[in-house]
Amino acid sequence: MSVLDLFDLSGKVALVTGVDRGLGQGMALALAEAGADVAGIGISDGEDTGKRVRQMGRRYFYQRIDLIQASTADLQTAVTTIVTEMGRLDILVNNAGVIRRTPALDFSESDWDDVMQINLKAVFFLSQAAARAMSASGGGKVISIASMLSYQGGITVPSYTASKHGVMGITRALANELAGQNINVNAIAPGYMATDNTAALRADEQRNKAILGRIPAGRWGTPDDLQGVVVFLASAASDYLNGAIIPIDGGWLAR
Repeated sequence: MSVLDLFDLSGKVALVTGVDRGLGQGMALALAEAGADVAGIGISDGEDTGKRVRQMGRRYFYQRIDLIQASTADLQTAVTTIVTEMGRLDILVNNAGVIRRTPALDFSESDWDDVMQINLKAVFFLSQAAARAMSASGGGKVISIASMLSYQGGITVPSYTASKHGVMGITRALANELAGQNINVNAIAPGYMATDNTAALRADEQRNKAILGRIPAGRWGTPDDLQGVVVFLASAASDYLNGAIIPIDGGWLAR
């Protein structure tokens, strides 16, 4: 076997949340290009991603689920449905997330609850459901999307910061428990990425300049920047990696 064979995902099934656009779509397409069939969860019709996955000759199955509203039973049902439709589940990418920006002294309970529901509670219980399926079939890969705010405090985003610190914590906790079942649990911490979540920052001339001034690479990240690392974490090449949080940040943390 060559080293490149370790990255081959042929015959695998990957579930990606927030598959409709942005980072989620980019990672889903990378996994498909590496050989995986894709199951997606999102809040639109998901058809753009589906069309592109099928053009690569891969299968695609989509469920429209609002993770802010989904119960733990809904998440378990979603995973069970994927296993029934696709035959198995080998890879989970917990990508879907939401951010609310308000000064801490004015932050509302509803904004707190919405962010924690989708960014942390749904991540844990979807990971739990997926790990049950993976354990029954011999193993798998759980990959969550953390953040630079898994390391830092941020400004006007208290619930997002708390949730992304939590993603780091449960990544490590699940890795400890699941490594013995041949399930690798790791996370990617994107830096400042050009997505819908950062549109307001990029439009603010002063904030945009300050952010770029701290990034040694001198640019915002793009969905393409996560494609290589998600294939690595989903593949046999990462079989001895457990509980890691990998920053893809253009050097932001190093600065």
